[in-house]
Amino acid sequence: MTNSLSRRALLERASRGLSSVALAGLLNRDFPHANAEDSLTSGSGLNGLPHFAPKAKRVIYMLQSGAPSQIDLFDHKPSLKKLHLSELPESVRQSQRLTGMTAGQKQFPIIRSPWKFQQHGDSGLWLSELLPHLGSVADDICVVKSMHTEAINHDPAITFFQSGNQQPGRPSIGAWLSYGLGSETENLPAFVVLLTNNTFFQAQPLYDRLWGSGFLPSKFQGAKFRSTGDPVLYLKDPLDADQSVRRERLDRLTALNRIQSEQVGDPEIESRISQYEMAFRMQTSVPDLTDLSDEPESTFELYGNEAKVPGSHAANCLLARRLAQRGVRFIQVFHRGWDHHSNVQKHLPTLARETDQGSAALIKDLKQRGMLDDTLVIWAGEFGRTVYSQGNPNSFGRDHHPRCFSIWMAGGGVKAGHTYGETDDFCYNIANNPVHVHDFHATMLHCLGIDHKRLTYRFQGRDYRLTDVHGKVVTGILS
Repeated sequence: MTNSLSRRALLERASRGLSSVALAGLLNRDFPHANAEDSLTSGSGLNGLPHFAPKAKRVIYMLQSGAPSQIDLFDHKPSLKKLHLSELPESVRQSQRLTGMTAGQKQFPIIRSPWKFQQHGDSGLWLSELLPHLGSVADDICVVKSMHTEAINHDPAITFFQSGNQQPGRPSIGAWLSYGLGSETENLPAFVVLLTNNTFFQAQPLYDRLWGSGFLPSKFQGAKFRSTGDPVLYLKDPLDADQSVRRERLDRLTALNRIQSEQVGDPEIESRISQYEMAFRMQTSVPDLTDLSDEPESTFELYGNEAKVPGSHAANCLLARRLAQRGVRFIQVFHRGWDHHSNVQKHLPTLARETDQGSAALIKDLKQRGMLDDTLVIWAGEFGRTVYSQGNPNSFGRDHHPRCFSIWMAGGGVKAGHTYGETDDFCYNIANNPVHVHDFHATMLHCLGIDHKRLTYRFQGRDYRLTDVHGKVVTGILS
């Protein structure tokens, strides 16, 4: 029988040959990807990781697709009251890049937030009246007001946040963590994605590549759970066979895949074997996970009645807690609809109401279970919104704004009841302590005990990492 390697597998094996060993000797260092095979075959993560004692064991990341308005939610600017409807000075804009939706405007009138802000908790954290539930956990969260990014349109911006690069093809955050740290459970994937039901007619689309594995083996991609029908597609057997029959069938399939792997040498075959085994175990673990009948009524009082509605943000926050309890490493909850180019006053309260109680309840729930200390919770969009009006100031919209925006984090090594960074009086530029997307990624990895410069994967002759060749840990937000 012929033993034929695929071109990709042949090149990959050759790249690990004598030349790599010789180069490592000349440089007198170990390649940071030297133990990559351990993660590829076992799923237990790389040897040597974490690099140091982690504060967080897992991440729950609530990504608000479409970009929430920091001006109306987190970044209190009483100075805008006097500036309302006045022209944004050119000295502030500094001829910075605008989107095609407002580049043709002749005027850029400043629009103050129509909602009141007030301080919460012992920390005195300023939050909009649109977020009353979040105010109840003000002393548990850290608001970063000085985020900035390079992308000005949605697709490259959310791709940048998800993978550290604006172009598709790189591994997502969850895939990197699945590869580097492995899983804490054998019965569920290390990386799970939950999509909230969309209620906004102009919501930006989401693509599976946003939680994909890029050039990493496909076993590290996120597993998308659905809110209707079977939580995971094709998990049920088409025939009503008992477990022993399914086990025998899977063993035979594995044997065939092993033969193919020996002949072809394609690492994706190992991923296929691993995923079949995971699917077999998920046939038991997923129905138990998604059955909320064991939750007491107090849980639904905390999260709200919407937590009983599959696919709501509250339900996904509750499901995220259950996934975290069962050892899932990275849980990402996507909520769409924040792209408000008109009628902010109509649309923003709806989105805030959909997310506020569930997000705050997740913090409280984790805390009362003793899980917040080792769970890093993140709430973020892909960029911010402009202080000036898009279109008619009476029914104003806010355009994309990458220059400054706000996110919040909690638990897992982050300072509680803290505000980091500051924007100028116009909420247009950063005044101090800027945090780039690469810095955000580096800091997140640091909380998990990972040196972002040392988590790499060799692809096409180069060592890649989530932060590319950039990024620094933001020590000012760490506890």
